[in-house]
Amino acid sequence: MATGFVYHRRVSFAETDMAGIVHFSNFYRYMEEAEHAFLRSRGLRIKVDQPDGTVVGWPRVRGTCSFESPAFYEDELEIEVRIDRRGVKSLTLGFVIRRGTRQLATGELKTVCCRFNAQGKFESIEIPPAWTEKLDAPEGME
Repeated sequence: MATGFVYHRRVSFAETDMAGIVHFSNFYRYMEEAEHAFLRSRGLRIKVDQPDGTVVGWPRVRGTCSFESPAFYEDELEIEVRIDRRGVKSLTLGFVIRRGTRQLATGELKTVCCRFNAQGKFESIEIPPAWTEKLDAPEGME
């Protein structure tokens, strides 16, 4: 299920070491930023307050990133987001991070749709039909 969604961002100095090289942990932040932008592009949010006081959200159950080349201060990055799998309760997004034509990293985030009560306890739930419709819509047809 390719989405064709691409998120752009510039590397800030705070994300680098004194040599201007991005610390590896920031690649996970880049994937999360791109994930949120992708969801917003579909009219969705990562956390939704419900009328009954519960919250529907998407905690991570797995995250991976394979690094191929460093990113540097002031680089303009392109983060491609695609839906690799949409299960009944889970969503797996794949990412490719590039600087121009050079691929810097690939990654994956697996999340599970959950309902959180006021005490912070949560349970996995089926992805609501309104979400699946928006996730499955062709790019640009949200």
